[in-house]
Amino acid sequence: MAVAKKAPAALMMLWREGFFKTDRTLNEITAELSNKGYHFGDATRKAAERANFLTISGKRGDRTFTQRHPYEGEKGEKYEKS
Repeated sequence: MAVAKKAPAALMMLWREGFFKTDRTLNEITAELSNKGYHFGDATRKAAERANFLTISGKRGDRTFTQRHPYEGEKGEKYEKS
């Protein structure tokens, strides 16, 4: 299992796991990262807003994040297509 040292890497890890297939609030993202032992604070919000693999919906304070496209893996990496 990979270890994420910064919030963007942790979000990418969740994306690879398919976490963002449905709309997720910032609270849901923070809770999932917390369950995995990550506590990035406000950096989580900033990283989610800047992630090029996520789409933001809603207004400030009521935003949801969804994947723009499913993770397809890198060369030589095994993955499942949905």
